Amino acid sequence: MAAAPVWSVDPRTGKQREQVAVEATVAEVDAAVRAAHDARASLADRAVRAAFLRIAAQRLEDAKEHLVEAADAETALGPVRLTGELTRTCYQLRAFADVVDEGAFLGVIIDHPDETATPPVPDLRRYKVPLGVVAVYAASNFPFAFSVPGGDTASALAAGCPVVVKAHPDHPATSELVASVLRRAAAEHGIPGTAIGLVHGFDAGIHLVRHPLITAAGFTGSVRGGRALFDAAAARPVPIPFHGELGSLNPVVITEAAAAERAEQIGTGLAGSMTLGAGQFCVKPGLVLAPAGDAGDQLLKALTDSVSDTAAGVLLDARMRDNFVAGVTERAALPGVEAPVTPGAASEHTVSPGFLTVPAARLAEEGAHDLLLEECFGPVTVVARYDSHDEVTAVLSRLPGNLTATVHLSTDESEGNGNGTRILAELTPLAGRVLVNGWPTGVAVAPAQHHGGPYPATTSTSTSVGATAIERWLRPVTYQTTPEALLPPELRDDNPLGLPRLVDGRLQH
Repeated sequence: MAAAPVWSVDPRTGKQREQVAVEATVAEVDAAVRAAHDARASLADRAVRAAFLRIAAQRLEDAKEHLVEAADAETALGPVRLTGELTRTCYQLRAFADVVDEGAFLGVIIDHPDETATPPVPDLRRYKVPLGVVAVYAASNFPFAFSVPGGDTASALAAGCPVVVKAHPDHPATSELVASVLRRAAAEHGIPGTAIGLVHGFDAGIHLVRHPLITAAGFTGSVRGGRALFDAAAARPVPIPFHGELGSLNPVVITEAAAAERAEQIGTGLAGSMTLGAGQFCVKPGLVLAPAGDAGDQLLKALTDSVSDTAAGVLLDARMRDNFVAGVTERAALPGVEAPVTPGAASEHTVSPGFLTVPAARLAEEGAHDLLLEECFGPVTVVARYDSHDEVTAVLSRLPGNLTATVHLSTDESEGNGNGTRILAELTPLAGRVLVNGWPTGVAVAPAQHHGGPYPATTSTSTSVGATAIERWLRPVTYQTTPEALLPPELRDDNPLGLPRLVDGRLQH
């Protein structure tokens, strides 16, 4: 049987643009993984890795115009958005280069012998080593930042792990172009291009996670797809870590005092956040708890005006468009649900943004309205109107894990008066990032960032954004009573690499 073709499709028209590749066979997946495995030694030198990451960023910037044009043709996300995303991606590559140079990610700890301890402590020296070849599953909604050159790839390469990326079918041509740029950058530092493998096809993704030389996987996508791969990773003869970002409702609580203080500002901000990128952000606010009464009414008026003024948009592919239209139709038909601005189909290839309202009391109990507590990918949010904070507590207690949770407080509440502390305590168990008086769309690349959360937001406690994302692809090793001459340079007493280390309980730089 001939291999299935992989087509680049224009989501604005639904027409095929070009055949980019063919879906990888089992043998081709095996070859890509084995070639990546053989490239491990080329990433062993930290200085080489850091230099490679920096030149990769530079080469992506050099090709910016071509890459953005290709990505826009496949995703309809627009040149402005995509240029910003590529800039973010290049910044992330350089940030990981800095992490590699600094060396703290190795977690070096040295304990010299102590016969007086109970029990006695022998000479112990601990640091972290790369796991091996990492499988990366690209996301649909970020063709750069969460795809071939994105955070999973950047952090894995920074850790010293080759990658094999399963390209997303929504941007296969962009994936091939970016992989080519990364491979050319690798060659400038003596790293074989096979350190960055790329395969296409659904079956290839399954074969990839099952391959015995794959040591870990990073995924961004749907709950259904991510859970299937997570289960496959756990069912292997040798299970592997699977770091998946699956889905998130990203709840927002707006206090009555905050609504009374700045209803128009909050309503307008919510509209901008929920429609950003046609609502195709993983951190889109999908459920908003807003007060009943006059203050809440004013907020909804501002939200209505802003959403009504937002143009229809193109989603990433026809399947997502169909799922969005069906999803909002089913939700809008539930008892007690109203649509001040009706979301749905605008034309054959576009959708209109909108939002639904429902009494919070209906969400506080199990039933048909549970559908409103599930993510609906696209430009829609659900506003639940509450009469008391007890209703807020009841709804929050029913939510699964999320990437983010947000509260909008009044000035007085922000100073420690009122329910601010209580609401933060209720939101913290729900999410990996808790925001006050802001909006969750926009994930800064920074050392303190955490992009993850309790299941189903993610399948692990790790982050996929920020410096600590590198920890996913490392494992600790301790050497005991090992002669100095046999120790890795990172663990020798003279610290020839100048690494930050914890020696006998004291931090050394």
